[in-house]
Amino acid sequence: MSRIGKQEIIIPTGVEVIKNDAILTVKGPKGTLTKTFRDDITITIADKIITLNIKRNDKFSKSLWGTYASHIKNMIAGVQTPYVKKLILEGVGFKSEVKGKELHLALGFSHSVIVAIPEGLTATAEKNNITVTGIDKELVGSFTASVRALKKPEPYKGKGMRYEGEVIRRKQGKKTA
Repeated sequence: MSRIGKQEIIIPTGVEVIKNDAILTVKGPKGTLTKTFRDDITITIADKIITLNIKRNDKFSKSLWGTYASHIKNMIAGVQTPYVKKLILEGVGFKSEVKGKELHLALGFSHSVIVAIPEGLTATAEKNNITVTGIDKELVGSFTASVRALKKPEPYKGKGMRYEGEVIRRKQGKKTA
């Protein structure tokens, strides 16, 4: 049994949740999110409370139960307060700047790397800090992960791009005689 799936989800004031067949729409003060859910899980909305129940008692349905509950909680939280992820760029000559809907990065290659910012996200670059904000948790996380993958932090000097608060395990390097 899913501990997360069994819990009731309370809809806060100012947030509206609408279900049409397999599509769940969450409207809030920061925007609107829609997501399509499979029919393996029954989603019922009654007087500001969302409950989820499984239709079949198989392994796949049980695994979706908690996942769908987490998705709905993240959608409700996102339309109230946007999600924020911060990247820190460390290294000599590494630069970042936002031009329109593109993120321009100088990562030590012979060319600058240009990344298009997806619709629904806003990115700011100040000195060596890149901040990505948006109401969709999945989109914010996947975009920051794809940007970080362009220049992962290396273990000897710690140069590269890392999340704020991420600890890089350092290696010792060469020893002198």
